[in-house]
Amino acid sequence: MTAVISPQKEQIILKGIHWETYKSLVRDLEAQPSKRLTYDNGVLEIRMPLPPHERYKKWLGRLVEIITEELGIEIASLGSCTWSRDDLRKGLEPDECYYIQNEAAVRGKETITLSVDPPPDLAIEVDSTSSSLDRMGIYAALGVPEVWRYDFKVMTFWVLVDSVYVSRETSIALPLVTATAVQVLLSEAVSMGETSWAKRVRAWIQNSI
Repeated sequence: MTAVISPQKEQIILKGIHWETYKSLVRDLEAQPSKRLTYDNGVLEIRMPLPPHERYKKWLGRLVEIITEELGIEIASLGSCTWSRDDLRKGLEPDECYYIQNEAAVRGKETITLSVDPPPDLAIEVDSTSSSLDRMGIYAALGVPEVWRYDFKVMTFWVLVDSVYVSRETSIALPLVTATAVQVLLSEAVSMGETSWAKRVRAWIQNSI
């Protein structure tokens, strides 16, 4: 096993890690949500998000939840739940994730198995480009239909088409929402209190209906 520590990115890379070791770490670190694990065929990345990352992830999660509440759309919010498949030897934890179109398929389920159940309809990634692993490739392998990715400058909606992600201005999970609109709302969040910003989001979605 070899290890690479990058303090600038607050991450640790471990190579030569067995799949069973990764699964054990997922269980052991379940009570420590500040740690993010990504695994891809023997390579394990452990990330420790900093405050800016957590702030934007919460804003984006709250945005999705406000929009779906205002539109009366049922969702299943699974936060940073670990998604993995034994047959692919791949796994990761998104910043936020949601079942939207397939909410009814997982409603009430204590265990969701991706080899049987559908993957989340939407995953959210903040600053995923800083990862040393191909997280978008892992999402594609797991079959996640849509990923919203924000790199602290630009919001991009990625939609899975024939096993490859392509950028798209309009969300497929939430067709009223555009990447441009979300980027504008995020820029406003920086200078507003969270409660006032939530009211702003509600007003925006009402005006968009």
